[in-house]
Amino acid sequence: MFVSGPTTTVFVYGTLRQGEHNHALLGGRVPQRFARTRPTWELVDLGSYPALLPGGTTAVLGEVYEVDDETLLALDALEEHPTFYERTVISLDDGSVVHAYVMARERVSDYESLSSGDWLAPRR
Repeated sequence: MFVSGPTTTVFVYGTLRQGEHNHALLGGRVPQRFARTRPTWELVDLGSYPALLPGGTTAVLGEVYEVDDETLLALDALEEHPTFYERTVISLDDGSVVHAYVMARERVSDYESLSSGDWLAPRR
């Protein structure tokens, strides 16, 4: 899908990835590329969705998309930004800067840490 006008680069690592149940919110877009974060995060499995937590040592795998303002608002609504997840700027391992949905560590207490950095790996 072609996006015209202002765009935001978004890194997705869970239910918004291709083949997952929230991917339709991306309006048929295909990822620009697959990427990993710098190894400064912890990826946790909260059951039906993951969370990216600051302060870890894992490089998290995901997909990068260019989205328009309307799509960004839909993603913000899904992720309940800024009350549940916070959309913030992060760095990827190639040095590029993207937006991602991050959860405050204090919001989670019972979770499985995914040392692979890939939320989809256990589901394959």
